[in-house]
Amino acid sequence: MTDDLERKKRLVAAWRAADRVLARSLLEPTVGELLAELTVPDTDEPADVYGDGVVGRLEQRVAELLGMEDAAFFPTGTMAQQIALRCWAGRTGNPVVAMHPMSHPERWEGDAVSLVSGLRTVHPTTEPRQPTAQEVRDLAEPFGTLMLELPLRDAGFLLPSWEELEELVDAARERDAVVHFDGARLWESTVHLGRPLAEIAGLADSVYVSLYKSLGGLSGAVLAGSSPLVEEAKVWRHRYGGQIFRQFPQALSALSGLERRLPRLPVYVEHARVVAAALGPAFASACVPWFRINPEVPHTHQFQVWLPYDPDRLTDAALRQAEETGTVLFRRWHAQGPPGLSMTELEIGEPGLSWTPSDVAAAVTAFTSRL
Repeated sequence: MTDDLERKKRLVAAWRAADRVLARSLLEPTVGELLAELTVPDTDEPADVYGDGVVGRLEQRVAELLGMEDAAFFPTGTMAQQIALRCWAGRTGNPVVAMHPMSHPERWEGDAVSLVSGLRTVHPTTEPRQPTAQEVRDLAEPFGTLMLELPLRDAGFLLPSWEELEELVDAARERDAVVHFDGARLWESTVHLGRPLAEIAGLADSVYVSLYKSLGGLSGAVLAGSSPLVEEAKVWRHRYGGQIFRQFPQALSALSGLERRLPRLPVYVEHARVVAAALGPAFASACVPWFRINPEVPHTHQFQVWLPYDPDRLTDAALRQAEETGTVLFRRWHAQGPPGLSMTELEIGEPGLSWTPSDVAAAVTAFTSRL
C-alpha cells in the first residue's frame, strides 16, 4: 500500500510539472488552485441554505440545457442515479432495470442497485458495445426501466448512432418501460449523435449528468426530468442524506464549467480524432507487436488505447517519459481482457489542441523507447 501511495504521488508530481499534456488530470490541482478558479459573480449574495440561491440557479440552467421541466442537484452521481431508478420502479410497479453489465451501477457502485434500492437488473447484451433495439425487445422478462449509459465508458466511451438511439427508446416504449439516460458524459455526445443536448435528452424520461467529469467542477451531479419526478427525487435525496446545508462551491464551479468548458467540448472531440488517427501509424513505426485504438474513430474526446504489455511496465514508462521529457502522453495503465493486455484512457482537453500528428508520433517514439 505504501509503495502504491508513493507511486501515485510521484505520478501526480510528474503530471503537474509537465509542460506538454493532452489534458490536465483531475488529480493535479491543489486546494488553493481550485479556490482560485471559483468565479463569484456577487460576493454579497446570501449563501445557499439547503439548495436555494446559486444551487437553484444551477438546477434551472441544467434543466434549460437539457430541455427538461425541472432538475435537482445531488452531491454524487451515484445517489442521483440510484434515486432516479428507485422512483421509476415505484411509478412503473416493476423493480427490474435493464442495463448493460459494463454500466456504472453494475461495476462501480458496490451493488447499491440491489442492496440499497432493492432493484434487480437484467442485461440486454454482455458484448462490449451498446445494446441493440432487437436485444431490448427480446429480453425474456418484463422490466420497468431501460437505463442507457451515454457514452458507455468502460467499453471505450461508445455511443450508438442517433438512429440506433431512437430505435432503442422505441423498443423500451414497446415494452411499456420508461427510459433513463446515465448521461455522466452526455455533454460531449452531441458531435457523434449530431443533435443538440435538449433533443438528445428529450428522448428519455429522466437524465443524470455529472458536473465534474467533463465540466471540471468540484463535484456533484444533476438529475433532470418532469417536475413531479424531480420533486419526488428531492424527497429521496433528503432520505439518502444528500440535502447538504451549504453547496455553493460546487454550484459555482459547475456554472463556470457550463460557461467555459461546455462550448469547447465539440472542439476536443474533433481533435481526439486527430490524435487517435496519429497513434496507429506511430505504434506501427515503433514496431509495437500489437495495439488497438478503441474506438478507431473516437465518439467523444475520450477513448481507449490497448497494448500487449504488463500495466506496471507501461505506467513506469509513461512516468519516466513525463519526468525526463516534460511530456505526458499516457498516464496509468490497467490490466484488461486476456493476460498480457493492458488498457489506458486518453482524454483530449484544451492543452491537447496544440498537438499535431507529428507531436503524437514523437511522443509515441519517446514512450516506446522506455519500454
